[in-house]
Amino acid sequence: MKEGESTLIQTQKWPHYWGTTPEQEYYDSQGIKSSKAFFTTPRGLKLFTRQWLPLLSPPRGLIFMVHGYGNDISWTFQATAIFLARHGFACFALDLESHGRSHGLRAFVPDVDLVVADCRFFFNFVRQSPDFQTLPSFLYGESMGGAICLLIHFADPGAFDGAILVAPMCKISDDVKPKWPIPQILTLVAKFLPTLAIVPTGDLMVKSVKVEEKKVIADMNPSRYRGKPRLGTVVELLRVTDYVNQRLCNVSLPFIVLHGSADVVTDPNVSRALYEEAKSEDKTIKIYDGMMHSLLFGETDQNVEIVRGDILAWLNQRCRARD
Repeated sequence: MKEGESTLIQTQKWPHYWGTTPEQEYYDSQGIKSSKAFFTTPRGLKLFTRQWLPLLSPPRGLIFMVHGYGNDISWTFQATAIFLARHGFACFALDLESHGRSHGLRAFVPDVDLVVADCRFFFNFVRQSPDFQTLPSFLYGESMGGAICLLIHFADPGAFDGAILVAPMCKISDDVKPKWPIPQILTLVAKFLPTLAIVPTGDLMVKSVKVEEKKVIADMNPSRYRGKPRLGTVVELLRVTDYVNQRLCNVSLPFIVLHGSADVVTDPNVSRALYEEAKSEDKTIKIYDGMMHSLLFGETDQNVEIVRGDILAWLNQRCRARD
């Protein structure tokens, strides 16, 4: 038996990305408390939500988190939420329409504007709690979630105190975008068969995660979408990324953008352009040499800690400024 095969057999028994420890026991060991629930949006869509809260002290701030395409909030994505909750931040996230445990045809996102409205409604609902009304609130988005965070900001520019944008999908990398004339053909076909899953793109997880052992863990995610992208989703993501790319100059909230120089899923040059063009007075950029798309899980543990440290330092500085 090969070494990789034995690792796969062993990890297939894990019910969680961290292993076999029961969920509540694991959260207790991390010094946080967590809960999950379904939330119904004004358009009647049931979305799965989670929250991760500090256990030993009141929260210092709120972080509203948005995952990327094909991902969900219950597997490796929550590693960052757990880390931030351990350091005093209350974190909230939802499985986007058609992702994870939320309702909708798997990985079919025909209208990102509706997804943005869902996020805004849920986040505003949370912020209305008397326990949270006076706390600073931040957006956090990975990949497609980063673009959605910017769209949330455009819809209500003064609503949040800042944003953490991790490899934001402000432009899809040319390395994964279908070549001409395929996009033009797909756009035409999508008008008639939007749910058809035939877009010729390789597995983004493989292109995102650097460490081989972590690819095994990421692939175990029971909610990860493994099919080809659907025509309507791809056309919509191309529309949205083009829209966001053209409006980088309208970004006005404080932000930190983090990107790996070796990312072949989203373009680090667009993050550089975001930093240069945004009119925000408070803006920070971190480009990590040699790192790939999955900065907060797929890299070596040492690299993950570097990125986590930069995010935490940025948050701490802005929360102290309000004290």
